[in-house]
Amino acid sequence: MQRPRILPPVYLAGAIGLMLLLHVLAPLSQMIVGAKRWEGLIFCAAGVLLGVWAARSFARHGTTIKPGEVSSQLVTNGPFRFSRNPIYIGMIVMLAGVAVLLGSLTPWAVIPLFFWTIRRNIVPVEEAMLTDAFGEKYRRYQKRVRRWV
Repeated sequence: MQRPRILPPVYLAGAIGLMLLLHVLAPLSQMIVGAKRWEGLIFCAAGVLLGVWAARSFARHGTTIKPGEVSSQLVTNGPFRFSRNPIYIGMIVMLAGVAVLLGSLTPWAVIPLFFWTIRRNIVPVEEAMLTDAFGEKYRRYQKRVRRWV
């Protein structure tokens, strides 16, 4: 399979932009008001920390983090013990934090769209490449660790 044309950070930035646009143009209902909205920073920080933890696991193994590039090592420790896609889970947690910060209803609609896009355009490429690179070792890992949570 070929490297994705659009990388996950671009999807993330687009999702945040779409959330902001929906909040401004069509907020529908302000669900979270006042200082409670700042609690979204907790989710944003948690998402970033999960992504950093995963990135450090890649770095410790000396393998690439970029989707579509061939991995030199199969990383199964750190957050990869719990999920095969902790970076994308971190991005989803960050998006939930942005939605809480904005407080309105419509930004929440972007999160399933982001999930679907990553699941359709990125994850299959990565899984095919990992299967090609690591074969049975990756298939055993797939059986042991869930794709998401």
